[in-house]
Amino acid sequence: MPRRLLIGTLLALMPMMVWAQDDVFARNIEITDWKAVFGRIEARDQIPARSRLGGTLVEVSAVEGMTVSAGQQIGRVVDEKLALQLTAVDASLQSLGSQLANAEAELARGENLLQRGVTTAQRLDALRTQVDVIRGQIGAAEAERNVLEQRKAEGDVLAPIGGTVLTVPVAAGSVVMPGETIATIGGGGFFLRLAVPERHALYLEEGDTIRIEAPDGARQGRLAKIYPQIQNGRVIADVEVPGLETDFVDARVLVRLPVATSSAVVVPVNAVTSRMGLDFVTVVGPDGTLRPRTVVVGAPHTVDGRALVEILSGLEGDEQLVTDSE
Repeated sequence: MPRRLLIGTLLALMPMMVWAQDDVFARNIEITDWKAVFGRIEARDQIPARSRLGGTLVEVSAVEGMTVSAGQQIGRVVDEKLALQLTAVDASLQSLGSQLANAEAELARGENLLQRGVTTAQRLDALRTQVDVIRGQIGAAEAERNVLEQRKAEGDVLAPIGGTVLTVPVAAGSVVMPGETIATIGGGGFFLRLAVPERHALYLEEGDTIRIEAPDGARQGRLAKIYPQIQNGRVIADVEVPGLETDFVDARVLVRLPVATSSAVVVPVNAVTSRMGLDFVTVVGPDGTLRPRTVVVGAPHTVDGRALVEILSGLEGDEQLVTDSE
């Protein structure tokens, strides 16, 4: 088939083409290359609620997924020895109280006898000293009781921050040691934590826009922090995402990161037509004639709200095009 006849046939098969109101050209632009990685939804702060007292865990009110406030009691540890020690201190205080009452009575009699000249001042000083000693012993016993009461109060396990209970590794009836974790609380908000291959570290900048393909639809986030330490060949980064779904902590979410840029020739999507398994664009020649040209189409892109498609071969850029009438 002669070349002119082939071109005429292709033009006849194409839909009606019109000039755009604003001239349409193939453009050379910088395209952002996106790297697909998985991020994990994590709490900004994960703080364990620890037992401050060793003993038996008699009560655990926290369960996974429960929302707690800072200072809320989520468990209770009991040390039975504290109750025995408190009983002993109370008995000691009762005995010292009786001794103090007797010593004060002796002191009152001594002062009366001294006024009548029956006893000596030395004897009266000994009675005063005895009263002061007993009062000191009572003060020491009361301080010891306060310490025991404080230790008993430390059996209450409190939430260190407000947030969501992530894990509860122990059950009621367990014997725990001081400092043992009763529950882990996640709070301070949630974010996406990424582990990016270190070869892409130089292309990441704090504040970059990140694409997130969440289960409830695509959204954008902001690269909030890049950690300087590389772990196992990966750079750790945090992404802030408004309205991030936090029903499941540590859930994996597909994230696309801008890791590089490359030059590409792009045209509007409606400038490309397909016929007989081939893709064509219509180029306006210097004399105003319309000439179809076969192209190889690449990936679609959105630039400034316009739908564009990359042209891998067939155009060099700056060619004037005709777009579909629709």
